[in-house]
Amino acid sequence: MTIRIAIIGGTGVYDPNILTNIRDEKVSTPYGEVGLKVGDYQGRSVAFLNRHGAGHSVPPHLVNYRANIAALKELGVKSIFATAAVGSLNLNMGPGHFVFADQFLDFTKVRQHTFFEGGEQGVVHTDMTDPYCPELRQVLSNAAAELGVTYHKYGTYVTSEGPRFETPAEIKMYKLLGGDLVGMTSVPEVVLAREKEMCYANISMVTNYGAGISPTKLTHQEVLEVMAANAENLRKLAMKAISLLDPERGCLCQDAMEKLNKE
Repeated sequence: MTIRIAIIGGTGVYDPNILTNIRDEKVSTPYGEVGLKVGDYQGRSVAFLNRHGAGHSVPPHLVNYRANIAALKELGVKSIFATAAVGSLNLNMGPGHFVFADQFLDFTKVRQHTFFEGGEQGVVHTDMTDPYCPELRQVLSNAAAELGVTYHKYGTYVTSEGPRFETPAEIKMYKLLGGDLVGMTSVPEVVLAREKEMCYANISMVTNYGAGISPTKLTHQEVLEVMAANAENLRKLAMKAISLLDPERGCLCQDAMEKLNKE
């Protein structure tokens, strides 16, 4: 069965009990080998890629984003739902809320951001007017509305380098620049997906308010506790979105590079 849908995130995003024919897959790419799981859900094959590896062993700035995205493309994936735990800069987006980002601000420093580095690959300047697929974001909004979970259809995701949390001064700056959320993984993942002509949507789950906004100091344990408390809603949301999605749908995202090359 062709694999058209992928979820990128941690283990806990999906419930193995509602999948059938779960198997491990390894995909070789020019950027490294990628291990992932594939299962069937409502007649659709879905790939599950654990961004940080087993036991959350890979920090966000060292994730092999190019290998991960290249592997999903190799499998035939057209649509990616990428989950992320984020801090909020927006008091209207509280812990436990879901946000389907429509824009990003990039503050990463050491990551490989493109498949096009000159040479045989050439140089490509990819359009990112709508970095997160509007159609997938609408599917997520429909799924969230059906489930009755609190969600926001728009938001600007600030990607920081990590793995440390941000200072209050940085949070203030991000907020002044228009950021709503701060996380460590959306860039370059979303950019690479566009370069491979795949639709990509971000499912951000707010776990806390940013430093200086929250009255208490942030700990990683706090993030884990909120994630655990809302894991069931996250699983339901992801699977509902998959059930509403046409795996073979077309989209402008899937012609992004062809259009660019024609202009």
